[in-house]
Amino acid sequence: MESQHFEEAAQQQASNNNDSKRGGSLMSLSLVAGGWASNLLVYLITEYNIKSIAATKIINIALGFNSLFPIAAAIISDSFSGSFPVVSIFAFVSLLGMIMFTLTAVIHSLRPSQCVIGSYTCETPSNFQYAVIYMTLLLAALGVGGTRFTIATMGAEQFDKASDQGIFFNWYFLTLYIANAISFSAIVYIQDNVSWGLGFGICAIANVIGLAVFIMGKKFYCQVKPKGSPFTSIARVMVAAIRKRKILRSFGSHNYYFGTTEALKMEDDASMKSLRFLNRAALITEDDKQLDGYYARSWRLCTMEEVEALKTLIKLIPLWSTGIFLSTSIGIPYSLITLQALTLNRHIGPHFKFPAGSFILFNFLATAISIFIVDRFFTPMWRNLTHQPLTPIQRIGIGHVINILGLVGYALMEIRRLHVVRTHNLTNQPSLVVPMSAFWLVVPLAIVGIGEGFHFPGSVALYYQEFPISLKSMSTAMVSLLLAIGFFLSSAIIDLVKRTSIWLPDDINVGRVDNVYWMLTVIGVVNFGYYIICAKLFKYQNIEEHDGDSRSAP
Repeated sequence: MESQHFEEAAQQQASNNNDSKRGGSLMSLSLVAGGWASNLLVYLITEYNIKSIAATKIINIALGFNSLFPIAAAIISDSFSGSFPVVSIFAFVSLLGMIMFTLTAVIHSLRPSQCVIGSYTCETPSNFQYAVIYMTLLLAALGVGGTRFTIATMGAEQFDKASDQGIFFNWYFLTLYIANAISFSAIVYIQDNVSWGLGFGICAIANVIGLAVFIMGKKFYCQVKPKGSPFTSIARVMVAAIRKRKILRSFGSHNYYFGTTEALKMEDDASMKSLRFLNRAALITEDDKQLDGYYARSWRLCTMEEVEALKTLIKLIPLWSTGIFLSTSIGIPYSLITLQALTLNRHIGPHFKFPAGSFILFNFLATAISIFIVDRFFTPMWRNLTHQPLTPIQRIGIGHVINILGLVGYALMEIRRLHVVRTHNLTNQPSLVVPMSAFWLVVPLAIVGIGEGFHFPGSVALYYQEFPISLKSMSTAMVSLLLAIGFFLSSAIIDLVKRTSIWLPDDINVGRVDNVYWMLTVIGVVNFGYYIICAKLFKYQNIEEHDGDSRSAP
């Protein structure tokens, strides 16, 4: 008994070592990501003389790739290499990106000549300078995309219970937002008040530390070996179902091929009644028999487990799609807030001027605090009051509502700012400061941050629980894919609004940014209605996680 106690203590200590090393790597690499992304808009406007709306579109595209690359990393991780090599390689790519950022800041020939913000005679970047900054952004985005969500999957793989994985995702996002808070405060302050080169250089050093800590912890990690491309299985199900589409006779569960998996035979056939066309992929026919008289998986015959895995993905798609416009309503304000802050009074006392790129810090702080409160207080209180756990779908829905309230706050704040601009006759004078405190932006930023503390962890937990085992890395990257689509769509919407209206000129003092926020509010309300419909129709497949029943999502 005593030896067993010491063995359990040793295992717990090893688990703590794993968590500390992954946490240290995540903190360092997230600090790096925030260090270049947080103040990128200001960097492009002040150091590269790029017009404000054009810079906004560039940053949305860069952040879109930031969130798109995790999908490629997840495919590589799930299909070929596992999580550890992917994180190691892309962390090194991130380091190359930070070295390039540092070089663009310290070598003057890599940037155009500096000029006053708002001037109409600034020198534009040359083709070579554009090529350098685009290559830098590509390397940095690849580094972030290949590490951020792959670390999340690798961390969840260290736990067996879904409840423990849910707690891990809460702390994962908490660490992520704390690191971003440091980037959006300390790093941005150094970039604005000391030098861009030092700010980017500190990020490069943090990248080296994160990569070294991660590699040193290799022997402590539980590494899950990839089982080949899961997309091959998905393709085989679709091909097999199409090839057997003309079979007309009725059939029951005894006619299906289960392979070596007996678990599905013990369940009722409720799941088999949905998307029944796909069941044909597992239907046993005489043509499926091998030469030795046995049946085996092929492009004509799949197991019911493979069929059900594809059904799960199809059923999740409508619910997942509701996050696209949610991400868009986050992506557009992400850039516009900085443009608004640049026009407002950012002084704290007579000597300190708060950096415009640091206002997103308040969003991150609100999210981090929200995640902690939800995990420690809100969730237990919900269970005590309702005698039911707070499900991921309920958590995401709460996030939708809070996000809509935040968008209303953005619109009201901009209405007030434009009123002050017109009262003091500041239109067509972009270089003058609007006599209004920029810290009014903190209120809507905090509201949206609270909403993110609900829906982002809830989304990751839902996808990780419901996705097939072979697609676990892809499950955590699905949130990143939402962000990618959201940022790309943000850039497209900004471009469309700029082309078809007068809402977004380069001088926002003569524009109507408030109408942009009202448009996003309307989209958010419609999207929430769509979310409710999808949530009502969705049924959890992970029975163990949801108290032993396969109930519909509330």
